[in-house]
Amino acid sequence: MPVYIAPKGRELTVKKVGAEEKTKKHLQELGISEGGKITLLSANGGSVIVAVKEGRLCLDRTLASKILVA
Repeated sequence: MPVYIAPKGRELTVKKVGAEEKTKKHLQELGISEGGKITLLSANGGSVIVAVKEGRLCLDRTLASKILVA
């Protein structure tokens, strides 16, 4: 499922990042990669806030729809 519809507050495993290579590389540098763990903190309107490692990231809904989690 895309990260923006995942249950809030649960640790999730990233299964696939379906973005362009340049975007995938940037997300990997930020800690979002296949097999990694993230937690959905908030999904309001057009943005999503996720916890990655010890930080938080705000993603737009378009990019969040390309990050599939389980």
